[in-house]
Amino acid sequence: MKNSRRDFIKNYGIAAVSGPIFLQALTSCKSKTEQTTTKIAGKAPSIEKFGLQLWTVKEDMAKDTRATLKAISDAGYTQIESFAGDQGIFWGMKPSEFKTYIGDLGMQMISSHINPDFTTKKETEDDFKKLVDDCASVGLSYVLNPFPGEIKTADDWKKITEGLNRQGEITKAAGLKMGYHNHHIEFLPTNDGSIPEEIMLKGTDVDLVSFELDLYWVVKAGQDPEKWLKDYANRFKLVHIKDLYKADRLKEIESTEKNEDPFWPLGASTTLGNGRIDFGKVLKTAKDQGVEFYIVEQERFDKSSPLQDIKTNAEYMKKMEFA
Repeated sequence: MKNSRRDFIKNYGIAAVSGPIFLQALTSCKSKTEQTTTKIAGKAPSIEKFGLQLWTVKEDMAKDTRATLKAISDAGYTQIESFAGDQGIFWGMKPSEFKTYIGDLGMQMISSHINPDFTTKKETEDDFKKLVDDCASVGLSYVLNPFPGEIKTADDWKKITEGLNRQGEITKAAGLKMGYHNHHIEFLPTNDGSIPEEIMLKGTDVDLVSFELDLYWVVKAGQDPEKWLKDYANRFKLVHIKDLYKADRLKEIESTEKNEDPFWPLGASTTLGNGRIDFGKVLKTAKDQGVEFYIVEQERFDKSSPLQDIKTNAEYMKKMEFA
């Protein structure tokens, strides 16, 4: 992805919480996920409803929001997860207008990534409360902090945790729930050896805060997603279904492409079933451990396009059976 996630976040005013940090090298996961055993057959899918994170088609959404939403529906998605772009999570529409439009297409907005400043900057609380009320009015289940910045210390992560609990009180009063979405940094030890994801999972109130497990980033960080799902049963209520290229293709990418932003490992997502993650196995565990929403995402499009690949991914989801 030539326009980096960090550039996108900066463009829309989502400021990082802390300064840059030196990241240790990430190793490829060579566990059981290396061999994909997902069953594809002509039977009823194991997951009947699945959504799309709109980040996947962000350029198309910016060009023609309504046409892109129709294309998402036509591909077979019945749920969407939005994010905070320059037009807001409702893409320039009033919340009720957005709900009606996607409802007519047979879709529901179930969650959204929001400005992470809401977590740490109490002066933004009024704006957060208004957004939460808007989200509640159209039936969202979750709002999520998508990336709090290049957090440096365990104490900084504890401040994030405190902020999530505070937000959770507000969302609970409105009838929805606060959540947190991971990248790779949450699995890298801090200065005192703590693991940020554990700090947040242990420090947040289960009644106030849930988590979204991005399977791509967990595996990219050399972690086992099934272990996290089992160790913290019923804490992860959403998953991002995003595949990671197998080791040979990843090695090729890393040897031939320049990483313009050292904070983010080179993008290596691919269409579902074309990578190393055994979704039939992992998603069965996810369902068994309390996951409610299954959200497809992709960030790299080799010799293809977002609108084409969301069709490919939807077909995979429609035919997938648990292993």
